[in-house]
Amino acid sequence: MSTIDVLVLRAGTHGMPAGDYAAELRDRLPDHRIEVATTPQEERALAVEARVITSTHFDANLLDDTPELELFAGVAAGYDHLPLDALAGHGVAVTNASGVHAPNIAEQVLGYILMFARGLDEARRRQERREWRHYQTREIKGSTVTIVGLGAIGKAVANRVTAFDVDTIGIRYTPKKGGPTDRVIGFDDADFHDALADTDYLVVATPLTETTRGLVGTEEFETLPPDAYLVNVGRGPIVDTDALIVALRKNAIGGAGLDVTDPEPLPHNHPLWRFENVTITPHNAGHSPAHWDRLADIVAGNVRQLGDGAAPVDLENLVRSPE
Repeated sequence: MSTIDVLVLRAGTHGMPAGDYAAELRDRLPDHRIEVATTPQEERALAVEARVITSTHFDANLLDDTPELELFAGVAAGYDHLPLDALAGHGVAVTNASGVHAPNIAEQVLGYILMFARGLDEARRRQERREWRHYQTREIKGSTVTIVGLGAIGKAVANRVTAFDVDTIGIRYTPKKGGPTDRVIGFDDADFHDALADTDYLVVATPLTETTRGLVGTEEFETLPPDAYLVNVGRGPIVDTDALIVALRKNAIGGAGLDVTDPEPLPHNHPLWRFENVTITPHNAGHSPAHWDRLADIVAGNVRQLGDGAAPVDLENLVRSPE
């Protein structure tokens, strides 16, 4: 039985097939064995031989049949959906796709903000009615953009929005690390609310953790200025959906751009669909035609590192070390 260096499971992402991902990996690792599992049966059969498995999800039940497994490489930036404890307990390191999505998600954040500031959603509605009637807009220049999370996505947002001549505030777990924003603060409640009080655009671009779950709720919407705009490209549960709906109904917030929701997918009859000042996209900000290309660079580099005997701590985008 020969070892499979990388096993790509059958699930693609954003409509891009897993086979294309495998092709990118083969280009970078021509001397390695790369396989794609196309059925559940193949996943289980090939996992027995795999040193690295990569996909959107991982079934912990596979661990009983993966004696060679050293690394699970997630293809998304988020990892709260993965069985991290089970993988680590089995001696498997876990990496993610942090950084792969940064350019396209940052562009989408700017799209939400520009649409809201310049009233492009209202323009579309009037165009559909063939109605030539002026409406009022606002400028982004001189506003304050607060970015929750200064990972690759948050940094990309900050670097791009700075071109609009705005003030920026970054919020991260370790403020001493600094960042590309004018100010960097932590998650301390008082500091967070002080930042919210000055915020025109609140961008949520942080992973879902115990700290960030429900981070933006009733009290936070009361602190935000009533014309502030919320963008969530992190995870749905970071924003309290019920509190958001109340704020929208009370005109206590100017609007929202939501690429993620809670629940997700958003049910057909959910109230959020009915607000004209809310733009909803189906967790689509992460899509880029360069996704597999960028991810394959990271995963192929880690495969080479493992082949050279590197410790898990040396792997790029490590989110959990093996126990």
